[in-house]
Amino acid sequence: MALKAKRDLDRIRPLFEQNAASQLDLDNAIASYESANAAVAMSEADLKQAEMALGYTTVRSPIAGHISERYVDIGTLVGPCGKFLLATVVKSDIVRVDFSMTALDYLRSKERNVNLGHRDSTRTWDPYITVMLADNSYYPIKGLVDFADPQVDPQTGTFSVRAEMPNPDHILLPGQYTKVRLLLDVHEQAIVVLSKAVIIEKGEAYIYVMRGDDVAEKRFIELGPQMENKMVVERGLAYGEQIVVEGYHKLTPRMQVTVVDAWEEENDNLQND
Repeated sequence: MALKAKRDLDRIRPLFEQNAASQLDLDNAIASYESANAAVAMSEADLKQAEMALGYTTVRSPIAGHISERYVDIGTLVGPCGKFLLATVVKSDIVRVDFSMTALDYLRSKERNVNLGHRDSTRTWDPYITVMLADNSYYPIKGLVDFADPQVDPQTGTFSVRAEMPNPDHILLPGQYTKVRLLLDVHEQAIVVLSKAVIIEKGEAYIYVMRGDDVAEKRFIELGPQMENKMVVERGLAYGEQIVVEGYHKLTPRMQVTVVDAWEEENDNLQND
C-alpha cells in the first residue's frame, strides 16, 4: 500500500509541474502517501510489541544447574497479577555450607590468630571444613571458609559462617543438614604419639621414654589436641626420642629393658602366622 502511494505521488508530481494535473490531485497523492507511511509505522510498532510479548514466554535461567518440577502449567498467567515462581534451579556443582559459631569459638579463633572469612598469606593453611554425610562418613572434599558475619545474633549468641566446596558428583544436596568440623589451628612440626602409649593418672599424663642405656624413664608430659588414636605432646618430649608403646604396665622407673621396634615385631608375627 505504501509502495503504491509512493508510485502515485511520483507520477502526479511531474504532471502537476507541467500543469497536466491539478493541485487537488497532488494534495490527494501526498495525503495518501503520508497515510500509508503512518500505517506502516503503526504495523511496525504492533510487530515489536508482539515480539516483546513472545519473548516473555521464554524464560532463561541466569545460572546452570538442576531444575525442579514446574510450579505452573503452560498457558498460566504469570507476572504481577499471577504467579511469580515458575521453578527452582539449583547450582549443585559448587555448594555453600552455612553454619553457626558461638562467641566463645570466635575468641578461640582470635587466640590462634585466625581471621575467619579472610585468607592469610603468612600461613601455609586456611580455615576449612569437613562435612559428615548421613551415613556418618566424611565427604572427601574440603570446603574453604570464605565468609563470617561481623556481628553476633543477640537472640542466639552465635554468628553465621559460610564455606564453599566443590560438589562434582552432586553428592551434597541443597537444603541438606550436615555435621561440620572446622579447622581452626594447625600444629606444624608437632610431636605426636599414639594414645595407647600415654598413661593418665590423677589428672597428670606421663609416658615411658627409653634412655640411651636402654633404661625406661618415666616422663611427665603436657598434652595437646587429640586426633583419632594419636595425641600431640606440647612439652616433655623431644623429637627423635624413643617411647614405650606396648607393655608399659610391666615397667618400673629406671628398669633395664630390651628395645624391640613395634613395626618389626608386628611383621614378625604376621610371618609366623
